[in-house]
Parts: sequence; C-alpha cells; structure tokens
Amino acid sequence: MSKNKQKVINKVKEWEKARDERRVLKAGETWTVAGWLNHWIENVVAPPTITENAWIAYDVAVRVHLVPGLGAHKLDRLEPEHLEKLYRKMTKAGAKPGRVHQVHRTLRAALNEAVRREKLIKNPALLARAPKVEEEEVEPYSVAEVKQLLVAARLKRNSARWAIALALGLRQGEALGLQWTDVTWDDWDHKCKAHQHPFCERCINHHSPGLLIRRSRLRPKWQHGCTKPCSHKFGGHCPNRIPLRTETAGTKSRAGKRGIGLPNELALMLRRHQVEQAVEQETAAQLWRESGYVFTTPTGEPLNPRTDYTEWKRLLVRANVPERRLHDARHTAATVLLLLQIPDRTVMGVMGWSNTAMAARYQHIIAAIRRDVASSVGGLLWQGRGDRD
Repeated sequence: MSKNKQKVINKVKEWEKARDERRVLKAGETWTVAGWLNHWIENVVAPPTITENAWIAYDVAVRVHLVPGLGAHKLDRLEPEHLEKLYRKMTKAGAKPGRVHQVHRTLRAALNEAVRREKLIKNPALLARAPKVEEEEVEPYSVAEVKQLLVAARLKRNSARWAIALALGLRQGEALGLQWTDVTWDDWDHKCKAHQHPFCERCINHHSPGLLIRRSRLRPKWQHGCTKPCSHKFGGHCPNRIPLRTETAGTKSRAGKRGIGLPNELALMLRRHQVEQAVEQETAAQLWRESGYVFTTPTGEPLNPRTDYTEWKRLLVRANVPERRLHDARHTAATVLLLLQIPDRTVMGVMGWSNTAMAARYQHIIAAIRRDVASSVGGLLWQGRGDRD
C-alpha cells in the first residue's frame, strides 16, 4: 500500500516479473539461517547420505561457527556482506584460512540446497569472498628415508602397517579397517602346505596376493552409560560407555573401493604378521577379543586411529627421519608411482582417486625426477652434437 499510485503499480509489476521468472518464495515459510542449517545438517545430509567423516566436518562448521555467527538472520535476508563479516571475525580470532574456507564451503552447500528447494531465491555464498587458501607444498619422503622407516618398523609389532602406508598409500582409515578376509592369497595357502611352512618365498613368485579395500575405520565416539555420574569426565573413559557410531564405514568415495596387488615382499610381511598375531592370541588366552582385523592391539581389539597416529610419530623418531604427517605417507606412495612412471589410469586405481586432478596434489616433483628430466633433455639436445655440427 502507498499514497502514490505509481509506486503501487511499479511494485506489482516487480512482483509479477519475479513470479514469471520463478523467483518467488513459497508462501508461509519464514526460515532463519539457524533453522535451515539445523534442518539441513540433521535431515538433508545426515548419514548415510554422506559419509560419517564428511558429516562431522559439516556439523562442526554449523554448530561452532555458522549458527552462532549468522543464525539470527532471516534466510531470505542474508547478504554476502554478512558472510564476509563472519569470515573476517574468524580470521581475527586466529582461525586459519583453511578452516574459514571449510566453513564457507559448508554454508555454500547448505544454501545451494535451499535454492533448489525454493526456500531461497539466490545463494549469497556464491558472491561472498572467502580467504584465499595457500596450499603448503608437501615434501614426501625419499626412497632412502622410506627404507629407514621400514627398517625401524621391523623392531615393533604391526610393522606391516607402516609398509602398507608407505608402499601402497592407503588412507589411515583404510589401513586400520583391513580385515583378514580382505587379503586375497590366491592359492598360495595350498602350495605352501605342501612345504609345511606358514609362508613360502618360492611359492609367492607364482601367485598374485592382493588387498581388497572395502571399508574405513572410524575414530570411536562414546557417551556415558552410567546411571549415576561416574568419576570420569569423558564418555570414552566411562566403564559403561556406549558407542555413538559404528566401528567402520564405507570408503571415502566409490573409487576408494578397489583391489590392489601386493608386492612380494609386502605379502611375506603380512604372512609373518599373521603368524605373530596367532602367537599373541595364544598368549592373551581368554583376554583375546577376535575382531578379524589385520592390525590389532595385543588383545585382538581394533586399533584406535589416535593411538595409531602416536605410533607413527614414535616411528619417525626411531627412524631418525624428518617430521611428517601420517597422511604424508600417502603423498610419498603416490610420488613413488610417479617416479616409476606408472600410467595415470593405474595410479588412480591404486590410490582410489575418482579423477586425475588428484595427482597434482599428491604427486610431487622430487630431486630424482628432476635429475631424470634434466638427463633426458640433455641427451635429446646435446647427444652427438659434435657429429651434427
């Protein structure tokens, strides 16, 4: 309504144009940003729609940053400037650009869904500018350093765990989620029984042992299960603790579900590891909990990812190699495949990538590759130069 007739006419024309362009929101719906984000995280993208780990990242972004920072705004009144103000506030509070960008991506995904469902006309996150993320160049281990790590690993239990990480590049969850049913021995067992030996170096050369990557081990989450408050602060320490998630989930992507051939030396390490695990089971007696996992605690329970990471750090100290993340073992394995000039399609299959763009992130031009390139260029341009001159 207005005293000015022309204003009313113009407004009606504006609404009619929006109607014709299908830019009109559904009547009767007044979402706040907090209301939509909570609905999105609890119903739209809740597992099994996406993986448990992906959902946890979304949940932290929504609960810790987005709802407190933007939740009071009306969804259809949210502007790019509101988002940029939140990003600056997070940066001033000490958040790294990677964290801010992850929050930005989460909001963009949630608002894209709101646009698809006609709760929102346009997505302000598409216009807002998030901090630029400078990816740090990863320095993979050299072949000599990998050998040092493998030698140091032999002195500890579960040594094959680190050989698998460095040679095959399995993600931490994939390695800890391996079960003995995922190891394909071909008919190696039959041949070796003839030699009366649990593993045989002669037989392995005639067969093709491998691994099937089918699941990923999740970091456990617990809640208190006691009827009265116990003396433990965290649910994981409660004697009657209740698990909040399953032990494993599917692989990170469809491409992550794959088969990998085992180098002969690594297959022998797994055979020895299987024998050692049988000895541990006999020693543990009634304390043994059969879980079927390849890598376990001394009593047969699956390894906790946090404990596994601590063991990795201890291994680096024993091997006297530079400090690296556990995930850098995956970068190392990918770079070794580049060094060996393995075809891209095969590399994708081994690493569990869905596209070749991942190679740019994981395969690094190390000194050995630079030397090979320089030698090849020199041979092409200068070899036999005197004869041609």
